[in-house]
Amino acid sequence: MNNYIDSKPFVFCLFGSWKHKTNQGMKASYLLFLMIPAYFSGFAQKVFSEGTILYNVSVISGKAEPGVADAFDGATLTVYMKGSEVRSDFKSILMTQSIIYSAKDSSAVKLNESGQQKYITYLNSSQWVQYNRKYDGIRFNYQSDSKTVAGYNCKKAVGTLKDGGQIVVYYTPDLVALAPGYEYEFKNLPGMPLEYEVTSGKIVVKYSASSIQFSAVNASRFDLPTSGYKILDYKQ
Repeated sequence: MNNYIDSKPFVFCLFGSWKHKTNQGMKASYLLFLMIPAYFSGFAQKVFSEGTILYNVSVISGKAEPGVADAFDGATLTVYMKGSEVRSDFKSILMTQSIIYSAKDSSAVKLNESGQQKYITYLNSSQWVQYNRKYDGIRFNYQSDSKTVAGYNCKKAVGTLKDGGQIVVYYTPDLVALAPGYEYEFKNLPGMPLEYEVTSGKIVVKYSASSIQFSAVNASRFDLPTSGYKILDYKQ
């Protein structure tokens, strides 16, 4: 498991201390060197390269829209990560949607099931960008609010879309995804989103992580079906 830190301020301090050639300067450099582990441990992020996150889905506004609300309320979103591959499974009483994303080429495959109908859609990297175009240019306002989600301390940010819509998100700076592009709207967050609210039509849906596991994920989880699905071409 790798860790990531921004070492630029640290390198600058080392260089500045090295320039002093007096004994006092040498002592300062030595003390700074001893402080390296403390600096690293305070700012390190754990890279989430393999594991599973379970989100509970609930409708917090707009339940007067029963058809749409039923598709979300009580649903779950399970995200499986293994190296450069990510699979997200959204399951409700009305439908199932899975997205299998590959960070190697920024492509994705979308699987939809509703009743007896099963569809598969292939998206190359440019189509994946087009599919998520509503999130292009999202700007986050980082706020002082914080809360604990699934055992992790999370910070609040409010993302504003080009159309004026907003996404409220609580992210933990302690974790960072190895393949952040699977959640296009959050790819530039300085941490992993563990709770967020999105608007779909007249309803507001909340996704809240209830468990995070770092156990191994079977590679077969990312295998694509070879039959039983009708190919549905992506249309912009």
